Amino acid sequence: MDTKRLQQLAVAQQEYVVAMRRKFYEHPEISGQEVQTRKWLIEELEKMGVPYELLPGTGIIAVIKGGKTGKNKVLRADIDALPLQEECDNLKQPKKSVSKIDGICHACGHDAHMAVLLGTMKVLTAIKSEVAGTVYCCFEEGEEINCGIDTMIAALEKYSIDECFALHVYSGLDAGTVNIEAGSRMAGTVGIGIYIHGKSGHGSRPDQAINPIIPAAHIITQLNSAFMNQLNVEETVTLGIGMVKAGEATNIIPNEAYIGGTARFFNKVEGEKALAIINRIAENTALSHGCTVSFQTRHCISPYPVVNDSGVATRIENKLAAICGTEVLSPCERWYASECYSAYLLKYPGALGFLGIRNENYGSGAAHHNGKFDIDESGLYLGVCAELAFIFE
Repeated sequence: MDTKRLQQLAVAQQEYVVAMRRKFYEHPEISGQEVQTRKWLIEELEKMGVPYELLPGTGIIAVIKGGKTGKNKVLRADIDALPLQEECDNLKQPKKSVSKIDGICHACGHDAHMAVLLGTMKVLTAIKSEVAGTVYCCFEEGEEINCGIDTMIAALEKYSIDECFALHVYSGLDAGTVNIEAGSRMAGTVGIGIYIHGKSGHGSRPDQAINPIIPAAHIITQLNSAFMNQLNVEETVTLGIGMVKAGEATNIIPNEAYIGGTARFFNKVEGEKALAIINRIAENTALSHGCTVSFQTRHCISPYPVVNDSGVATRIENKLAAICGTEVLSPCERWYASECYSAYLLKYPGALGFLGIRNENYGSGAAHHNGKFDIDESGLYLGVCAELAFIFE
């Protein structure tokens, strides 16, 4: 496929992609409740004449069979929004598009992910005879709370898949640029949720109670020390304790204390080591104070880090440069946010690319999951270019 033609086909989808992005943006739905979103996706798929599978919940797998033999590939977009109140202004001025649903907004960019994938699909269906292999276009529900990933991965089991690719818009990258690099790109998460069980009593006689607050305090300080001294200093692992809860009255020792937070990591081995350290310190410290511990369901590794396959990432990057020129490629530091797209990469060679949306003149560039979050839409066609680079690399 001629690279100039691929660029022209992608640019031709810019208006459509922007229109679909605004439609999704103005009518956001939270994780697992993307009912209207799925209806609109189905409408577009049926207009294109693309067959699709409806998954339990709200996910979809659309299938485009090419006219040539070749690799079978997955393209993925997530479809859910956040339970967050949007602000009508970005960092500089009123936004071009604002959520019409109070308390819910697409402050992470999933609206753009859907729109870009639909734009790519329009190109692929128009030139299907020149597509090699089969392209499985996955619209995944509930990424923000990981409620759709297991269903999607299970549904893909019946297909023979060689490689996968996804994009994530990124406020840390300038609009008009794309980043696709080998290696770790987004962090894995250790969920921390520890209950320390003691024995309640009156504050005037702590000796007659077993105070769970004391070991909770020791656990927190020991975790900081252990992370500094027991984890590989050349591998970044962060510790963020965001919640400590215990008691309702100043003169009553409670039965229970709770510690909640996360640790973020880019190396699988160090992440698993961090979880083992957390568990060991919690159990042993509680025991030394006469307490016991139990762990919340979220107390585990979920998800693992996003680690791009070197071969896949390099081929997409080279093809994108051939389509759009090397000037659209931009270096970018890895992102400490987490993405359940890592589950695809644990099964298939693949990559995740960052699509730039920051524009200081317009006012986009606020952090994700922020009420002022906004997108410079001018470079969305580059997302189509990147996905086509993956299909035609």
